This record gives sequence, C-alpha cells and structure tokens, in this order.
Amino acid sequence: MSDDPVQAAPEAPQAPSGPPREPASPGSPCARVVIVDDDPLVRTVLSMILGGSTTINVVAEAEDGEQAQEVVARERPQVVLMDIRMPRRDGISATEGLLALPHPPKVIVLTTFDTDDQVLAALRAGASGFLLKDTPPPKIVEAVHRVIAGEPILSPSVTAQLIASATDDQPTARRDDALTHLASLTERERDVAVAIGQGLSNAEIAAELYLSVATVKSHVTRLFAKLRVDNRVQIAMRVHDAGLV
Repeated sequence: MSDDPVQAAPEAPQAPSGPPREPASPGSPCARVVIVDDDPLVRTVLSMILGGSTTINVVAEAEDGEQAQEVVARERPQVVLMDIRMPRRDGISATEGLLALPHPPKVIVLTTFDTDDQVLAALRAGASGFLLKDTPPPKIVEAVHRVIAGEPILSPSVTAQLIASATDDQPTARRDDALTHLASLTERERDVAVAIGQGLSNAEIAAELYLSVATVKSHVTRLFAKLRVDNRVQIAMRVHDAGLV
C-alpha cells in the first residue's frame, strides 16, 4: 500500500449562469443609469439588457415621471431612459424637471414612435435623443455611452419623420427665431449644423465635409454657444425649425 497521499480529483469547471456579459474595456467607467417606465415588463427587460454589460450599472427604476424626480435626485445617474406616456407625470414634463436639477442627467426618450408630436416635444424639452423600444440590445448599450460622451442619439431610421413633423404647419415665430440664430453662423458651422440635423455622427460629418473629427467637435462646441442650446438634439431642432433639412 502506497504512503503517497490520495490526490483529490480536480473540480469540473462550473458553467457561468445568466446571459453573457459584455466585457468592459480597461479603465472604462461604469455608467449609472435609471430606467423610467410604467410597464414593469419593460423595466425588467431593459434592466436585463443593460445588466448584461459590465460598462453599465442600473442603479434604480421608477414607474412614472413623479417618482423619477425623487429617484434621480437621490441616485444622481448619468443617463435616464424615459418613457413618454405614464400616469401622474408624463415623460415630457419629467424630462423638463430632471434637466432643472443641479446635476441633471442625460435623458434618452423611449418611444414606439406612434406620436411624433410627443417625441418632438420631448426633444424640445432637452432630451438627448430617443430610442425605439424594439432597438437591438447592443444599440441601447451604445446609446447610453454615446450620450455620456456628448453625442446624443438621432436615429437615422426616423429622422425623416421627425423632419416632416417639425416642418408641418411650423409656427412663424419659431422659424424666424431659428433663422435669426443660424444667421450668426459661418458657412462651415452652418454645414455642420445641417449635418447634425440629418442625424450624422461626428465621424460621418468629418467624412462628409472632409474635416477631422477634432475640427467637427470644435464646430459643435461653437454651435452650442451661438445657437444657445445645450446639446446636439437641440441643434437639430433649430435646423429643422429653420426648414434647412
């Protein structure tokens, strides 16, 4: 009989549980997100989608715009995914309220896009963009990081519908105000503004206008000041109001 100790058999590797998670790039921050929707199923699905990424942390949920004010003030997320139609306080009013906070988040409106006027109202309220509720999961994750990076989402698939809605029966005062602000732009700044109104990203604008991405970003920064807006979506709305796209 051997005196050698009996060696335990190596344990079989355990299969990972749950859906595969997107790996975080080295040093990338974890984005803090709040989901606001009156449908608990939608909140659950979005939490699962975003929870599958190591670059995003869903810190809280809210079932309507009223509760969203309390949750966001407490959690101070970077991004809020906001439904439009909700009881007590809708997404448009809630967006205005959130952006008035001392440390406002970026707001991405969630919509089925069956009410163009409400989407436009949300964008005018200061939302950083919008997503359709059937957007593929990787695109939702990408959208969160893009708005944090200062590049709000204007989905090319619905830009044409937004433009049509923005220009139909357009109030003269709003059109005149937009034209007045756009008159202060240089020719190149105007080109960049129109490209933003068409839903192009910085990289796409750079390729279209034969500029570097850094130059495009500089133009965008100047557009914020000259057009008196806070984000790219509002630049697009100025361009739409002026009837340039």
